Amino acid sequence: DADGDPSGQRDLAREAAHYLRTILKDGDILAVSGGSTMAQVAESFTPGDSPSNVTVVPVRGGLGEDIKIQANSVAVSLAERLGGTYRLLHAPEDVLPCNLAQILNEPRIRSVIALGRRANVLLHGIGTAEEMARRRGFDDEAIMDLIASGAVGEAFGCYFDSDGNIVHNTTSVGLRLEDLEKIPLVVTVGGGRSKAWAVMSVLSRGYCDVCITDEGVARRLMSLKEIE
Repeated sequence: DADGDPSGQRDLAREAAHYLRTILKDGDILAVSGGSTMAQVAESFTPGDSPSNVTVVPVRGGLGEDIKIQANSVAVSLAERLGGTYRLLHAPEDVLPCNLAQILNEPRIRSVIALGRRANVLLHGIGTAEEMARRRGFDDEAIMDLIASGAVGEAFGCYFDSDGNIVHNTTSVGLRLEDLEKIPLVVTVGGGRSKAWAVMSVLSRGYCDVCITDEGVARRLMSLKEIE
């Protein structure tokens, strides 16, 4: 359980890196999100031990947080360790609705998002609704409203309840949830017992092909299933 064992997240990241090594092929496009787990996945690769002709592309803009865990940084780190190439998405993730169309029409941003939609493999993390709301700078009242609406998990700018229903959408730059339908392999990584509801909410959408998690989440999901 990554919540109670500091080594848990490292083990989770190593397992995700091991899985990627087994499925990535020369010429693949690998799309990645940001977050602390994704950053550790990148660090778990040993340079030169994987297919080299891989293009890594970030699927989300920046949240204005620690640069090391932003999607751009994860993409660069992965590409360097894979011996491949990368593209960068120079845009914030959350923007005002009135500015979204103008940003998405910028040629360089549009081309990076289009490349992400053509990915062979998508690797992304899962955050709890509260965690991601705080990362986005929501105030306490907005967070309470979000939780009251039933939100337990977040991915790709969408907040989900435990059944996978979208209860809140953000105006964001990057791939959207519906884009995942066209990507051949979607790999989700998330661990820690506290993320069990968040993992379940994202899996309930049906856009995940492989979920890499830990015993804390797995046992919690089993107990929830037994209650049902």
